[in-house]
Amino acid sequence: MIETTFETCAAQGRSALIPYVTAGYPTVDSTLPVLEALVAAGADILEVGIPFSDPLADGPTIQRSSFVSLRNGTTVKRVLADVAAFRRSRDTPVVLFTYLNPVLQYGVEAFVRDAVEAGANGVLITDLPSGSDAEAERSLSEGPLDLIRLIAPTTEPERLTEAVAGGSGFVYYISRTGVTGAKADLREELASEVTALKERIDLPVAVGFGISTPDQARVVASVADGVVVGSAVIKALDDGGIEGARAFLASLRAGMHGAAVP
Repeated sequence: MIETTFETCAAQGRSALIPYVTAGYPTVDSTLPVLEALVAAGADILEVGIPFSDPLADGPTIQRSSFVSLRNGTTVKRVLADVAAFRRSRDTPVVLFTYLNPVLQYGVEAFVRDAVEAGANGVLITDLPSGSDAEAERSLSEGPLDLIRLIAPTTEPERLTEAVAGGSGFVYYISRTGVTGAKADLREELASEVTALKERIDLPVAVGFGISTPDQARVVASVADGVVVGSAVIKALDDGGIEGARAFLASLRAGMHGAAVP
């Protein structure tokens, strides 16, 4: 379904809009209405974060949302139940965003089975680079879920083939080094890096980390197949509730509308 979504977006001459939200935030019961609001605002694919106690790749905004979600009592089972509830009325692809520890604690094969049963389409594990855990990677890549690989600006060109091994759906390109979080400016090298990456791999390329304004979304949409927005969505949710998050995402969609076809 993820591949089909990117094909549909490409046929329509636009990039996919991919918002991230932490499940169970701001309340344990808010996941479903938040996801529905983001779809109404124009989300093409949803990243649903499973809260974790040590989210090392995330900046302060998403870290805080994860901690609050855990205090709310959010568990992996609860996240999958929310995805299942969402899937009963919506067909927007869902990527589960998590760290390896919750998956190992749940059991990799059980996680894949239950995630697929709930209606998830992919999984992105931030601390599972290619070659780091052969058994876990095999269970994930050989299952029905798309395994979304991360590529950083520091990834050497000669390692790209290895870095995306076993991956499917799309590649998530990190727009800068460091942790997640909204930034005022995009790196000047981003466009050339994404163009070079697309010439080397066969999967769609989505760009995330630091995107927080319609203008930034437009710039990224002009070179990438997808635009991922996380911390700025959480901030909009903090500032204006579910309606604030919906309005913010709609503004990004409007900003992306004028972008040239990547």
